[in-house]
Amino acid sequence: MAHVAAELPVPAGGDRLAEARERFLTGEPVARNEVRTAILASWQRSRQWKVAADRIDLSYLADPDPESPLTRSARPVLTSLHEHLEGQPISVILTDPGGLVQIRLTGDHDLERHLDGVKLAPGFSYAEELVGTNGIGTALQSGQPAHVFGHEHYAERLEGLACAGAPIRHPVSGRTIGLVDLTCWRKDADPLMIALAQSTAGQVTEEMLADCSARDIRLLHEYQRTCRHSGGIVLALGNNIVMMNDLARQSLDPGDQAALIGRAMEVLASRDGGAVTAELPSGTRVRLYCRPVNREGPVPDGVVHVKLLEVAGYPATGLARPGGAGDPGSSARRTPAALPGLVGRGALWLRACRAAKEVYDSAEWLALEGEPGTGKLALARAIHQQQNPAGSFHVVDPAAICGHGGQEAVRSELLGTGGTVVLRRVDRLDARQVRALSAALHEARAAGRQHSLWVVATVTRQHAAADLTALLRFFPRTVELPPLRHHIEDIYELVPFFLAKLSRQGRLTCSPGAMKLLLRSSWPGNTGQLWQVLKGVVQRRRAGSIHPEDLPPECWTVSRRMLSSLESMERDAIVRSLLDHDGNKVKAAEALGMSRATIYRKIHEYGIVTPLRTK
Repeated sequence: MAHVAAELPVPAGGDRLAEARERFLTGEPVARNEVRTAILASWQRSRQWKVAADRIDLSYLADPDPESPLTRSARPVLTSLHEHLEGQPISVILTDPGGLVQIRLTGDHDLERHLDGVKLAPGFSYAEELVGTNGIGTALQSGQPAHVFGHEHYAERLEGLACAGAPIRHPVSGRTIGLVDLTCWRKDADPLMIALAQSTAGQVTEEMLADCSARDIRLLHEYQRTCRHSGGIVLALGNNIVMMNDLARQSLDPGDQAALIGRAMEVLASRDGGAVTAELPSGTRVRLYCRPVNREGPVPDGVVHVKLLEVAGYPATGLARPGGAGDPGSSARRTPAALPGLVGRGALWLRACRAAKEVYDSAEWLALEGEPGTGKLALARAIHQQQNPAGSFHVVDPAAICGHGGQEAVRSELLGTGGTVVLRRVDRLDARQVRALSAALHEARAAGRQHSLWVVATVTRQHAAADLTALLRFFPRTVELPPLRHHIEDIYELVPFFLAKLSRQGRLTCSPGAMKLLLRSSWPGNTGQLWQVLKGVVQRRRAGSIHPEDLPPECWTVSRRMLSSLESMERDAIVRSLLDHDGNKVKAAEALGMSRATIYRKIHEYGIVTPLRTK
């Protein structure tokens, strides 16, 4: 592979890029002309996920599956490429759709040793939310080929590498089922790496197509046709194939999805098709319209269109799930309008969702206000996906990019094509930036963008660095999202929803004891904090049931304020000592070298829960 680093599609100066990365990591503004747009967006996501930039700390997740259809089809293709590249310092890598490395073929000993050191190896995941910007995770996150060179990596231990990743699509369903990645030393990088990765991914798809029958392809065509015309939840069931559109995955939890598939297969097995009504495990009621596509075999192939009749809910007061103790009956259940990718039935949460959707329907621009982590961006994205799924959705952080050409970048977003633009954290703008953004909004409105573009601004007023009055006049309505402690009953839905996203194949559940602790927390960081807590738990326990001792110390407190770093360390030490001594406060205090009075005072001050013993 030729060494033509000067032709790489990155900013001309490596030092300039390194300086831009350093400024970004220290919270200083970075102009878009300094860093490629896709890379800057990935850096911002990495920061939101709180990825560590100074280290790579990954856990071994699972053994690779050598007999999966993806691995069987990809192995000969990757082996052939590896042999063709013999003697060159480049690694050929295959991952599953979650970024878990399945195969790694490396022809250079030094490169292989370095990849082992950064855990880019079989059994480890290089998802963007775990490692930050990299060729594997960034390509999977965007669904498009991606190349990441040198200082474009978020983690500094990857800055000496260059990588190019290309997603592999299933030949029938079209969904991403894996990724091919090529990784080499930064000095050896070639601009053709991305094309080679794409070509290899295409060859893997062709190999998989050879294993697909005409029957599978016919089912695909019928599924695609139904998706285009129905606009609702659509499933396709065939010979070892299950296809499900995004609305089905976003509207139904994994348990409901499994029950729905089972009921649809029963209807198709009757060979009559038709419509039936079913109640899913969560209490959601649906109507299935089943249409056989191929009647051969014990169970015919078929396409299923699903209509939601009643979405499971439970009373705003009390914490009981429907059908459980304390459930006053179905008459008390509500049927909220489902928004894709969101869960929750708390009265204040539903009221905010309805109010935000009403603002969209009125073609007005919207300000979403709430504490950090309350779900402002998630709500804006859900309304966009429901109301304008074909439109573009852009998230801009004016405080991060204003200056150094950032003002023009914001202006171009507002004057670009139609869709939705979310202006995040406008409360962090200073007075000069408020004036610049107000001018861009005024220009967009004067250009007639009011009705072709939906603009959402997210605000956390306690962080406001400047008077936002001039800015917020462009947003006639403000909707306040409630903190999680004000709709704490939604923990019942948020926990399994997040675990289904974080754990492989939904193998991790939450025990009643752990759920009780989660419900007692006041969650000062809201749903964002809950996500981070569960993400940390999943890294340590990947199957079975989560128990109270699996939860971090912050879940053993009911403090309603965010603690300082020093306070958090002290709280964590007390919780760990209490757990080590079965809740015995006297022994915990002795182990920590503090008096009994001090540990009692700290337990009260931090709101530490001690459910085991109470001496």
